[in-house]
Amino acid sequence: MTPEKLYETLKKIQEPKGYYFNRNKTMVMELMQSLLENKDRYGYMACPCRLASGNQQDDKDIICPCVYRKQDVIEFGSCYCGLYVSKEWNEDKIVHIYVPERRPPEKMKC
Repeated sequence: MTPEKLYETLKKIQEPKGYYFNRNKTMVMELMQSLLENKDRYGYMACPCRLASGNQQDDKDIICPCVYRKQDVIEFGSCYCGLYVSKEWNEDKIVHIYVPERRPPEKMKC
């Protein structure tokens, strides 16, 4: 699969749910490529902005879209890595601020 194909597939699935890709297409395509690399490396699309352990069970919370995305987008308008954003975020109707890491420290030990 190519990054472009992954982008089109995920866009069709996520936009009806209210999750949009960041308008920075260059960054989004780099993240698409990283997701595909993680799929090749681990067998699943671990969030490219976090350190995956290689154990799918241990990493299930960071398989994209991660379990933290919903609350991040509700609270900040963007997920942690900035891949998924709200429509308001893309339209500059809300302030773009740093999204803190929600993943518990004990899950980040690899």
